[in-house]
Amino acid sequence: MNTQPTNQPIRVGVLGFGGLGQAAAKLLSSKREMILVAAADQKGYAYSTEGLNTQACITTYQNQGTVGYLEPVGTLSNNSIQDLIQATGNAVDGYFLALPNLPNDFIPSVAKEFIQAGWKGVLVDAIKRTSAVEQLLTMKDELQAAGITYMTGCGATPGLLTAAAALAAQSYAEIHNVEITFGVGIANWEAYRATVREDIGHMPGYSVEAARAMTDAEVEALLDQTNGVLTLANMEHADDVMLEIAGICSRDRVTVGGVVDTRNPKKPLSTNVKVTGRTFEGKISTHTFTLGDETSMAANVCGPAFGYLKAGQELHQRGISGLFTAAEIMPKFVK
Repeated sequence: MNTQPTNQPIRVGVLGFGGLGQAAAKLLSSKREMILVAAADQKGYAYSTEGLNTQACITTYQNQGTVGYLEPVGTLSNNSIQDLIQATGNAVDGYFLALPNLPNDFIPSVAKEFIQAGWKGVLVDAIKRTSAVEQLLTMKDELQAAGITYMTGCGATPGLLTAAAALAAQSYAEIHNVEITFGVGIANWEAYRATVREDIGHMPGYSVEAARAMTDAEVEALLDQTNGVLTLANMEHADDVMLEIAGICSRDRVTVGGVVDTRNPKKPLSTNVKVTGRTFEGKISTHTFTLGDETSMAANVCGPAFGYLKAGQELHQRGISGLFTAAEIMPKFVK
């Protein structure tokens, strides 16, 4: 069990330093209860017990392609995650896996690296696909035995909106359906290459493998055809299995879809979750929870992810390990 004093900031690592990882680092720089001590990308990692300078990490990554060049705390590596775990041991309390969900077994494979290394702490992901969460579910006993508290599906959706649905469901005796609709606006798709490819993988005629194999030029060509807008419906989204596990409703009553504008920072539509059900008096009603249009995708993903990391840390300090979803545990506000 982690012995980090409760009055000390939670020592956090961010795995993946693309658009989402950089946004996570920026968010952490304003927090008192957490400190960014480690960051890793495909080509290297940086680690400092005193905390990393967020802007220096971002500048180094953008100019040189990896935080491994960050002087004097960077290390170049082709096995950056594994090497970082070995170099730091249990000196990092928790990691946010700001990693691409492609291929579908990538994040579960990263979780196995932590198990094999004997690391103990809190892992948080913002995983999207049902099938990826199902792979993690098969590792529940393994994670518990390893002393890892793993929080899965803890971004915006799945995550914040899934938790809102679980809370809204309390008004009803029976849930008829949960409908999640998201709107995302990003000024430059290249800042979120992995996220956009994941979304393309949900489009008719595309698969996870096909989207992952696309070159940047091929993605650009597709976006030219759609004027930069991706419209997604009936997505394979882990909100369904998470709400099923939490006992809210069967997965076939959950639908997820949305619109992503890759050329405009303004959201094309408001992100919301609608929970329709029957009350104990027999009334049919719908609760709607809508996110403010001014909150970005990065704010709605990273904020909840660290809120769940804090909740996971509290569980871990009580000796509770294993796999938990955003629909089972409420996030804690991080100051």
